Amino acid sequence: MKVIKTEIAGLLVLEPDVFNDDRGFFLESYSKQRYEKFGIPDDFVQDNISKSKRGTVRGLHYQVGDKAQGKLCQVIEGEVLDVAVDIRFGSPTFGKYYAQVLNSQKKNQLWIPTGFAHGFSVLSDEAIFAYKCSNYYSKAHERAILFNDIDLNIDWKVGNPIVSEKDLKAVQFKSIQKDFLYSE
Repeated sequence: MKVIKTEIAGLLVLEPDVFNDDRGFFLESYSKQRYEKFGIPDDFVQDNISKSKRGTVRGLHYQVGDKAQGKLCQVIEGEVLDVAVDIRFGSPTFGKYYAQVLNSQKKNQLWIPTGFAHGFSVLSDEAIFAYKCSNYYSKAHERAILFNDIDLNIDWKVGNPIVSEKDLKAVQFKSIQKDFLYSE
């Protein structure tokens, strides 16, 4: 497995070893022991899968307090632009985002620890997106930042984005609370 550190501390791109033959392929999508060696110490308690059509933007979501979530993201079918925004107050990259294309051909993953808002846009006709969560979903702890916030200036790589009513009502980046503080 190849592990790539990004320019934002904590975010990792993982490229698993894929074994192809005339029957198809095999890959190990997660091994606690191996992933801990790469700096992913969290236990995962919930797996989520979504299916979306081209142009869909989901996010930017996060949870706070004792329900904060780390996420290990991958695409089962199709292609997305996966985005993580650093919302750790005091971080040298606070307010910066990292975007990574994840697709079913490359089978790459993005590790997003707590302290980041997360979203993705669908670049293929359809995408099945899967992610492991280090904490359970909690509506009371759920927060969202407006996907097209002018201060973040994220290029989602889609025209006329399809966005849920809930996500259209998200807060602006400059309005978020100091839920996460940066520590080295």
